[in-house]
Amino acid sequence: MSVTDFTATSASPVKEAADIARRAFRDGRTRSYAWRQAQLNGLLRFVDECENDIVAAIESDLGRSEMATFMADVGPVRHEIRHTLDKLNGWMKPTSVPLSAATAPGRAFTVPEPKGVVLVLGTWNFPLLLTLQPLVSALAAGNTAVVKPSDLADATGRVIAEKLPRYVDSDAVRVVLGDGMVNRELLKLPFDHTFFTGSTKVGKAVMAASAEHLTPVTLELGGKSPAIVASDADIDVAARRIAWAKSINAGQTCIAPDYVLVEESVRPRLVARLLEELPTHAAADTTHIVNRHHLDRLTGLLRTHGGETYGGEANPETLALTPALVTDPDLDSELMREEIFGPILPLISVPSIADAIEFVTDRPKPLALYLFTESRSVEDAVIGQTSSGAVGVNHLLYQLLVPELPFGGVGDSGLGRYHGKHGFDTFSHHKAVLRKPTRLDVAATYPPYGAVMRRVLRKVMG
Repeated sequence: MSVTDFTATSASPVKEAADIARRAFRDGRTRSYAWRQAQLNGLLRFVDECENDIVAAIESDLGRSEMATFMADVGPVRHEIRHTLDKLNGWMKPTSVPLSAATAPGRAFTVPEPKGVVLVLGTWNFPLLLTLQPLVSALAAGNTAVVKPSDLADATGRVIAEKLPRYVDSDAVRVVLGDGMVNRELLKLPFDHTFFTGSTKVGKAVMAASAEHLTPVTLELGGKSPAIVASDADIDVAARRIAWAKSINAGQTCIAPDYVLVEESVRPRLVARLLEELPTHAAADTTHIVNRHHLDRLTGLLRTHGGETYGGEANPETLALTPALVTDPDLDSELMREEIFGPILPLISVPSIADAIEFVTDRPKPLALYLFTESRSVEDAVIGQTSSGAVGVNHLLYQLLVPELPFGGVGDSGLGRYHGKHGFDTFSHHKAVLRKPTRLDVAATYPPYGAVMRRVLRKVMG
């Protein structure tokens, strides 16, 4: 069995899972193209053949509909696997680099080699996507992995644990189930790379624990991603797309718009359109808040922000929260200091785009920044003067679906990047190799140097 499920008082299965993955890596099987290709094809068959089980599990965990799960979890994972299979042979090849006069003759190149045993700590809001997508990159790079799905999406975690080992090398991919105490036990072990998706607070703890073994980390976190609406924007389109993006997964999306900054001249129209669009898009999404704790946290944010609230009715029995537009909240409120991760959208008006840029740069760097404008100069100013993991111009979320684009944060919103070749590189060590010929081993190139050779060396090395 490659499934490990245990209480937090029993740490031995954690080490056993890591040890089995370590032995599988050390026997050398993972380095071949054929093995990596087989694992990726196995992942693809798992997603294809178990789609109904995955859909049912995510509906049980989050209440999400079949089509929403296809769009958010199943489709993107399939696309990532197929893209990786198409490109993998080329990614694995050595890459030549030029030599200078000082180091010629010879050949210099880098060789991508697997790091070893990778720990993947998944999360609950997109429990297939954010658990398997990093695994795609880890296996493509020739690593073995210990995979820990989130216990907050327990049904999905059990589908992964029970069915995935039938499709991949079950010694090389070990699935461990359990709660946060299990995560802490895993983090005590010396992995070769740790990949974590979750909150900034927990990400800091993951990084601190990984530092004990000098384990490199990729931290996919979140933060408060702004949507800036310029006065020249198409307001109808901006409102529709912002409302759509905020409603997906009941707002429980790390790259959802966390708040809106709008130029004062178009604020009234944007507010009116958002009040029309938010309920419409929310009605099409069946996802509920993940649990009562998070629902209580969200309703608490709605009681303490100091602004004006439209909507935001909670139903504790169904874990539902209707979308809420909050205008002019207190900027020191928890609503404006913490990532919301729910269907609450604060809106703040600013005199100009320059003020919007200043507002963003005064705060921690977000995972995503969105801008609605028809002006290239406004676009250039916002992109050039702000820092974020990604920028979306005139739409939201779609940057996640481009495998050639790196996905990752900066500062408080994350560390490292993945997707496509960027994921392959994250889980690879690019080893430097210099090959020199043994012929023409001229004695004058060794010390002590004569006057002529000193001049030559100063010229070619200076």
